[in-house]
Amino acid sequence: MATVIYGLLKEEKERNLEMQETHLREIDSLPKGVIVAKTANGKKYYYLRYRDKDKVRADYLGSDESALDDIRFKIARRKHLQGIVKRLKLEYKQICKIVKE
Repeated sequence: MATVIYGLLKEEKERNLEMQETHLREIDSLPKGVIVAKTANGKKYYYLRYRDKDKVRADYLGSDESALDDIRFKIARRKHLQGIVKRLKLEYKQICKIVKE
């Protein structure tokens, strides 16, 4: 019985690593940062602000707010996936303690 559970835990450990890698690849393909609005002459202009190593960068996105929905969705998806990866890493640590590898 113990060997069956041990085998299942080893399989779960491998599945966990694969899921982490898959999610991390998707995270790398998504934009990071936040959308910031600046006003000049009564008109709003939107920028994607993010950190690049130790510098803060801002990429111009335009002044049309309706065009930002796709970027907002991608940023939200990135944050969601980062939360999943964080939980997977904690789960992986727990599995490693049980399996003792």
